[in-house]
Amino acid sequence: MSTFTPKKASADIGVYGLGVMGANLARNLARNGYATAVFNRTPARTDKLIAEHGDEATFVPASTLEDFVASLRTPRVAIMMVQAGPSTDAVMGQLAELMDEGDIIVDCGNSLFTDTIRREKWAAERGLHFVGAGVSGGEEGALWGPSIMPGGTPASYDRLGPMFEAIAGTYDGVPCCTYIGANGAGHFVKMVHNGIEYADMQVIAEAYTLLREGLGATPAEIADIFAAWNEGELNSYLMEITVEVLRQVDAETGTPLVDLIVDAASQKGTGKWTVQTALDLAVPVTAIGEATFAR
Repeated sequence: MSTFTPKKASADIGVYGLGVMGANLARNLARNGYATAVFNRTPARTDKLIAEHGDEATFVPASTLEDFVASLRTPRVAIMMVQAGPSTDAVMGQLAELMDEGDIIVDCGNSLFTDTIRREKWAAERGLHFVGAGVSGGEEGALWGPSIMPGGTPASYDRLGPMFEAIAGTYDGVPCCTYIGANGAGHFVKMVHNGIEYADMQVIAEAYTLLREGLGATPAEIADIFAAWNEGELNSYLMEITVEVLRQVDAETGTPLVDLIVDAASQKGTGKWTVQTALDLAVPVTAIGEATFAR
């Protein structure tokens, strides 16, 4: 296990939590010219990131949380990429103890927006800024250009926004990132975004079932149909990756890969939260509700 002792105030931004999403986000930040502090509770993940990608750009690894925070230039910006729920509260508390007034803690996980509202208030009482930022695009998006939905205070976006806009994906040359608003707004938008994806995936799955069972089309034939649809108004990233999956064949058996995948789907909670919130607000989200029940 390596021991990393970084110089103080040597990093532009930091990432705590180096799972796949956290590591890829850190690489994206560093590759875009930001000296990026990295820390993980399990040191092996820090070692792995530096060993495999340390020569890509400027990383500032730390072996202790104290050194991680000290390595950040003020006002400090520390991104948490940890499991939503109690883990987020625990890490936030640890960071807050080491931070000064005006510093910024960012939660890029899929947290419930009401938890983010609570955390924003908690941070404000301590003179800190808290940003709940939805991040969409999965592992590849985190590395090459996600859609980012940051909330929090306008002042925090002044510091954080330029970095997020630099690493975000673009559409017609415009960064897929904008300030959403305070009081959990960033995570609220991400929640609804995920709920819409639930409905999109359900429609794709039902279209596949009709073509497969109703017309007897093969997965490869359905892939061609979906690819044609993806050239028009139905164009979407979800359709694009569905086409790729349907074209995969198991090398050992020659069977379409989709036939070897368990016919089940789980959920991380955002679809359910969307439906629950819609009920509270008396807003009909029929397609999202049916898609959530189908899981």
